[in-house]
Formats: sequence, C-alpha cells, structure tokens
Amino acid sequence: MTTNRYIDTRNSTVEPIPFTQAVVKGLADGGGLFVPEHIPQLSLEEIVALADIPYAQRAARIYRAFDIDLSAEQIESLMQKAYSDNFDTEDICPITSLDEKTHVLELWHGPTSAFKDMALQCLPLFFEASAEVLRAEGNIDTEFMILVATSGDTGKAALEGFANRNGVSIGVLYPDGGVSDIQRKQMITQSGDNVVVWAVRGNFDNCQTSAKRIFNDSDFACKLKTEYGVALSSANSINWGRLLPQVVYYLSSYAQLVRSSTIEAGQAIDICVPTGNFGNILAAWYAKKIGAPIERLLCASNENRVLTDFINTGTYTIVDRPFILTPSPSMDILVSSNLERQLFELTGRDGSAISYWMKDLAEKGCFRIDPHTFTRLRAEFASDSVSNDECLRTIKETFDAHGYLIDPHTAVACKVAERLRSDNPVLVASTAHWAKFGGSVYRALHELTVSDSLPREVEQLTDCELNDLISQETGCGPIPAGLASLDTMKARFTTVIDSDKSAVEEAISLFLSSIQ
Repeated sequence: MTTNRYIDTRNSTVEPIPFTQAVVKGLADGGGLFVPEHIPQLSLEEIVALADIPYAQRAARIYRAFDIDLSAEQIESLMQKAYSDNFDTEDICPITSLDEKTHVLELWHGPTSAFKDMALQCLPLFFEASAEVLRAEGNIDTEFMILVATSGDTGKAALEGFANRNGVSIGVLYPDGGVSDIQRKQMITQSGDNVVVWAVRGNFDNCQTSAKRIFNDSDFACKLKTEYGVALSSANSINWGRLLPQVVYYLSSYAQLVRSSTIEAGQAIDICVPTGNFGNILAAWYAKKIGAPIERLLCASNENRVLTDFINTGTYTIVDRPFILTPSPSMDILVSSNLERQLFELTGRDGSAISYWMKDLAEKGCFRIDPHTFTRLRAEFASDSVSNDECLRTIKETFDAHGYLIDPHTAVACKVAERLRSDNPVLVASTAHWAKFGGSVYRALHELTVSDSLPREVEQLTDCELNDLISQETGCGPIPAGLASLDTMKARFTTVIDSDKSAVEEAISLFLSSIQ
C-alpha cells in the first residue's frame, strides 16, 4: 500500500512520517505544522460523483485519495461511526439557499451544534486507530493526553469526541469570561472519567500560547512519560487530523450544489468563511487545490481584524493591537496558527521563510511577507471585517429578509460575502447554531446594540430559557437537545488557573495524578 507521508512547515522533520504518526504527534518538533508531501488531484467528474454516495462514504473516498496508512476497510468503518445518527440529519451538513447567489453550508448539525463536530467526531476515532497501529508496531509505549486551547466551540467538540476513549485523556483550556454562557456550560458539564476543563485568566491567545509552549517543553514531556506514562498531543486545528475532515465538507458541498442543480458542473464559486485561527478557510483552499472549482476565498473577520489587515497589507502584527471581546467569541483570536500552513504553501513550501516569519512573530509581535508571496496571497484571498453592532444588524436583516436565523459568526460571514460579492455564487460557512449565542441573537432581533442591557425580565432568564423565548418569538426551533438540557446538568469543572506555562503544567500533573 502506498502512503502519502508528512513533512512540516519549518522543515524540522528529517524523515517524512505517515498519517498515523502525524495525527498522534499533532505538532512537529520545532513547532512546525504537518502537511502532506503530496496534495491529491481529483477530476471534476470525481468531485461531482461524491453526491452519489452518503456523506460517510464521501469522507472515506477523500481520505483514501490522500493515501493514509490505514486500510480502506478500516477507513470506511471509522467514517461510518463518525458520521451517522450522532448528527441530526442524514445529510450531515445540508445547504440552505437564501437566494440564487447565496448558499449557506450548515456545519452545526453534530452533537455540540458547532462546525467543530465535523472534524472532532472524526479525529478521535482516527487518533485511537492510529495509536493502536503505532503501539502494535512498537513505535510508541505511552498513553496520551490531548491538550486543547479553545476560543469556544473546539473545547466542547473535542471533549465530546474524546470522552471515554481508550488510552487517552483530554484537558481543555478556555478563557475565563471569554466564551458564551452556553459554550461554558457545555464544557463544564462534560461527562467522562478521562476529561478535565480549566478556565484560564486571560484571553484565547494566552491559552493557545501556553499550550504551544508546553508542547515544546522537553523536560515536562519527560516528566509526563516517566511519572504517568503519558505523552501530549493536540486536537486543535494545528493537528492535520482536524484539518482533513474540513477539506471533505468543502469538496462534498460543491458536489451537493451541482446535484441540486444550484450550479452547473464546472461553474466557479466563492467561499466565505468566518475565521480566527484560519483552519476552516485553509481547508477550503486545499479543496480548491484538489480540484474543486473555487475561485475566491473570502476571509471574514470580526473587530479582531488581524487577518483582514494581513491579507490587505502583507504585514501581520499584534503590536499595540487590543484584544476585543465580540458577539462572535470563537473568532476572538489574534495569533492565527493555521496561517503558517497557508504561507508554507504560498511560498512554494519554503520552510526557512516560515521559520523566519514565525520567529519574528514570537519575538517582535509582527512579520511582513515578501512581495511575491503577497501577490499570491492576494490572488487567492479577499478579506473584510464586521463591527460588533453591524454583526447584530446582519442577524436581523437576514431573518427579516429570509426567515432564516443565524448565529453571530455566520452573520459576520454573510455581511462580508455581501460586501465582496462577485458574479460567482457564494457559499457561506455557517459555523454554529444560533442557540449557542442566544443573548446576542435576542439583542439583534430586538434592535439592541452590543452594549445595551437586556430588559430586566429577559436578563433574569437562563440562556436555555432565553433560547426558548427566541424560538417562540421567531418560530425557529426546536432547540438542539444538547443545548436545551444544559440547565439541568451539574457543573463538574469550576477551577480557574493562571495562563502561564507553569500553572497549566501543574494543573495537568494534578489531573493525571487524580485519574491514575
């Protein structure tokens, strides 16, 4: 069996490694991110034909195209488990058309009502299978702890996917006060003996920076292996096993649009993605390189517009840039990890350039790409940002015009898609069910600003009760079961820790001691 092997974005991997090792390892030595040596090519006919088979088989077919080092039978079996009745529709990610040119890809029909389920119902299965392969080959002799930094949705989706998996535990870091109340409740009520959640003093970038530093701490890695028989890995989108399932849904969505006669085979589309960490839009770029007729990728930012400024200027800077809390908290990110993969591809896979730029970002808080790379970036991407109040107005405008209720992240994408519209149909990635952000949605529908207080009788409601009220007022229901039941669930995890590396490492050690 031929396999597509993996290199890393900083050229630190001496020998390319197979998919199973890349998934289990998560992050490359030296801090780089794994990418496949070869991007497969699919013909238009092969892409369109995906619509002829169920979603799980589509995913399996694309994984096989990447020549991963698991058997075809095992891939099929794992995909059947990943995409089945754990989603509330057999379409898995249906498309709703708002008009002839605007089509919404609903990525939130999984168990946690966020697009992260599309990858995190899949990754844990492939992680577990990969670890079994490597253990049988004698390449690993540890169990694993997944360490996840989340800006909101990844945490719950990862907890749900890895809970009670064999040979693996999971710890999640989220910014205290920096996620919606529904997102927080989803995480702190998670069941499972192998899970733990910590609120962190600071913002998401503090969580993500600490996690990256811990992954590169060789002394701590030695301690974990010696004392607990555990190695760290990641379920953030720095893990290629998180990114590949996202490539699947963009290829699948093109096939769906053709099958429904929404577009003609071969017709170009644009894709607009609300993004903070750049993984979701990067997956669309890989789908384009594989063969999907995607013309422009529209990067939608909120008031934390670091990506918009970068795409429009070629300079990435977080110097003197305030971190703004917005109605779209999953995008409240200043250091976008997956941009590193995109730049690696746009430079012709120049690991030395990536190392130089990432070093500048770490030490100076900024970097500037060369003119040739900037030209290539501008040829592929366009970007704009949306203010907090404009985000809320877009929720109401969309509901008034189409009777369709969207969450704040999707609203950011809808507004940017409207501004940057070309003659092409545009596919908008809808990343969360509106009920994850009921407070913002209520404000939007009642023409309140972000800073306006809710009416006293509304403010006294729990978020679950508020969602019921919105559902009654709009007729947009029912609320997904996993969100509707949160008020009745017991909070298991209430610890708040500092964001520095030593505090997180101490928390990890305490958790591992408690479960052994």
